[in-house]
Amino acid sequence: MASEHDEGGSGPVAAPQDGAAATAATPDPKTAAAIAAAEAAGPQNGETVRVDSWIWAVRLIKTRSLGATACRGGHVRVNGERVKPAYALRVGDEVRLRHEGRERVVVVKRLIRKRVGAPVAVQCYVDNSPPPPPREAVAPAGVRDRGAGRPTKRDRREMDRLRGLEGLSSSRRDAGSRP
Repeated sequence: MASEHDEGGSGPVAAPQDGAAATAATPDPKTAAAIAAAEAAGPQNGETVRVDSWIWAVRLIKTRSLGATACRGGHVRVNGERVKPAYALRVGDEVRLRHEGRERVVVVKRLIRKRVGAPVAVQCYVDNSPPPPPREAVAPAGVRDRGAGRPTKRDRREMDRLRGLEGLSSSRRDAGSRP
């Protein structure tokens, strides 16, 4: 009987140490609870998760259907290969996703099936993406003051010149002057 008691006593001692390690990694108790819930809902050892479901769950894509569409369109690569939406993702895989004009490169740390909050989602992958371009580098073309009215022909030509479309507008004029 004493040996059973000793075995039972050593189990609970080990559990708080694991919990303390998880708490030390995430100081916020709400985040720790969310991580525990995500792990409970995730796959068991040896199981896999669909790639479209995972990129949606870790908030790289807004909807799962957008994730599936991105996979079918060839915008998702796992370990350098194009994949279908049902591709079985594993821990350690490198996922490259082209979405909204930028490429995201992430390495899978944890598999989850359900969509989780942003603080928990960030802990499920290692982000190796190149930094996004600075906002001031992307100049807005054709921004007009509010209440300025409709642009005149001169304004339109200036906007086309700024956008680099001056050749296009001259070809329009040539096409209009032909009999």
